[in-house]
Amino acid sequence: MVITEKYGLKINTKLLDFVNNEIIPGTNIKSEAFWISFGKIVHELAPINKKLIQKREDIQKKIDEWHKKNKGKLLNKKEYLQFLKSISYIVEEKNNFNIETANVDDEIAVIAGPQLVVPVDNARYALNAANARWGSLYDALYGTDVIPGEKGKGFNEKRARTVIAYVRKFLDETIPLENGSWDEISKIKVKNNDIVFHLDKKEIYLKNKDQFIGFNGEKEKPTSILLKNNNLHIDIIIDPNHFIGKLDKASISDFIVESALSTIIDNEDSVAAVDAEDKIKCYRNWLGLMKGDLTANIEKNGKKFVRKLNPDRTYISKDGNKINLHGRALLLNRNVGHLMTNPAIVLKDGTEIPEGIMDTFMATLCALHDFINKKNSRTGSVYIVKPKMHGPEEVAFTNTLFEKVEEALGIEKYTIKVGIMDEERRTTVNLKECIRQVKNRIVFINTGFLDRTGDEMHTSFEAGPMIFKGEMKKSTWLSAYENWNVDVGLSCGFSGKAQIGKGMWAMPDQMANMMVQKIGHPKSGANCAWVPSPTAATLHSMHYHKVNVFEEQNKIKSRSKAKLDGILDIPTADRPNWAIDDINRELENNAQGILGYVVRWINQGVGCSKVPDINNIGLMEDRATLRISSQHIANWLHHGICKKDQVMEVMKKMAKIVDGQNKDDPTYQKMSDNFEKSVAFSAACDLVFKGRVQPSGYTEPLLHQKRLERKASN
Repeated sequence: MVITEKYGLKINTKLLDFVNNEIIPGTNIKSEAFWISFGKIVHELAPINKKLIQKREDIQKKIDEWHKKNKGKLLNKKEYLQFLKSISYIVEEKNNFNIETANVDDEIAVIAGPQLVVPVDNARYALNAANARWGSLYDALYGTDVIPGEKGKGFNEKRARTVIAYVRKFLDETIPLENGSWDEISKIKVKNNDIVFHLDKKEIYLKNKDQFIGFNGEKEKPTSILLKNNNLHIDIIIDPNHFIGKLDKASISDFIVESALSTIIDNEDSVAAVDAEDKIKCYRNWLGLMKGDLTANIEKNGKKFVRKLNPDRTYISKDGNKINLHGRALLLNRNVGHLMTNPAIVLKDGTEIPEGIMDTFMATLCALHDFINKKNSRTGSVYIVKPKMHGPEEVAFTNTLFEKVEEALGIEKYTIKVGIMDEERRTTVNLKECIRQVKNRIVFINTGFLDRTGDEMHTSFEAGPMIFKGEMKKSTWLSAYENWNVDVGLSCGFSGKAQIGKGMWAMPDQMANMMVQKIGHPKSGANCAWVPSPTAATLHSMHYHKVNVFEEQNKIKSRSKAKLDGILDIPTADRPNWAIDDINRELENNAQGILGYVVRWINQGVGCSKVPDINNIGLMEDRATLRISSQHIANWLHHGICKKDQVMEVMKKMAKIVDGQNKDDPTYQKMSDNFEKSVAFSAACDLVFKGRVQPSGYTEPLLHQKRLERKASN
């Protein structure tokens, strides 16, 4: 590794060259001036960053001691609350206020819909997600279990007709005709600036004529019809020569629906980036997205092609003007949190750079290219999602960091917008005061319930053994937390200005189940919710046609607000006298998820993947799910629910099963061939057996250490 010593920094030379030769050209930024400002700001902020991390540990020690002191007693909520206030875990809530964020894109402020999260280090996935702004409703239904039965080999006409009927029923519900059904129409045309349907030899119109926006082709024979409902577009493709169009009496071949309105390009939980080499890869892909020139070479079904960003979509309005619609999802960049450092740059005192500071500088520097072409943000904003912050003080630090980056790059104050992941307990209980710290740049709060569960476990580690993971979803604190997030967001004036988000659907192969359950997110007042794939985004978009989120938010404003008392309810077991078989089954389930995820992270540098669980059901796993599983076993070990030998036996048993599940992967390296020498197995064990002492229960420190060890051995 070659290092360049400049600006009071030791910079990996490849990173330095990448910034100077690839990012900066075209930005009107001078390399020398950038690095001088960068070095000054990093050295100013790094010590503050370090103090904030230490404060987390100091507070955690006090909470641990309190629980030890009160061991065996029923939790007295009043005493507990007073204690948390006395140590500044909960701060005083001040007067009411409304957020004042300006220059926010419509995809954030006034359109409700699905949101994708995709690892930045995979160009193919990033492009797929960016292009998931529009998706085929027919393909999404035909290819998933939303439509029951097997697809079979080749084209299944019966299944296709079931799909067509499904979509017609959906349209009857969301874009109804003045009379009759979409299933009955035989022709569509444009007449007198209106859309006209032929039905039973009659000409009929939409019940709400304003839902017709535009078209392509000739009025008598349009090739597409553009409709709008709840601010979301549907493009009806008409093609009598298409094999689907031939099945349809109105010659409709597809419905292309607005799907992933926004996408989080993730540098955090779904990415394994531990050094300069990894970070350059991440930054380069983000740069390509901001310039609009990112490509990926794809081979599919024996064909090779180049994937690139989709163009905008154009239509003729009903009064003859041109309509231009954004062809790609609005992209947000999720930086890492405050905890981790990275060896890519070393400071004067010999410490590594706080990775979150580096991320903000690089993400914003890359985004300067979008200020020129406005292909991402039409308002000239940079959207950065900030995860794993603990309380208002850390949010204020993020605000300071953003201000200094704006000054260094010569851009207007509040250009950088922030999304707060509400995924740490100290942020949840102080959410209003967290928002206050960034009231001029906040665009997003999201309940990251997976990480939030991990923090719930770690914060109350000494309170007792935690309930089974499956029972967590029914626990008092979780429902209070989800409602609290919406209540606080609405009370701070988020509606019509910023996103209130909900978490991920983690089972990408269970779309039928998703369609039943995930409509609960828009009904709960969330104007975006996370999905695991472009297909899932297309399907989930149907929920936002059925539910007007902003109307739901108005209803929710008058309901009884979630109580802090519910959030402080600790999910410990009252009488943990569980059967040994039940304990072992829970241990095996946890160990399976840990090993299946960690082995790919350590050996292959894969930060997010579909991991088969103990029942061979594919689950999207990232560091958040890993945090839960490792903290759960660690907690049970600490409280004597299981023994170390017992857990080690389970880990070895499940390692063999994970090895078997990956037998078809030619790049996979078995753990069970040599447990003592397997770095991946060692990492998985450390996460469990050293889980008690990991900062906030995070998995990153151990994962990074072991991944660097693994890379060094190659």
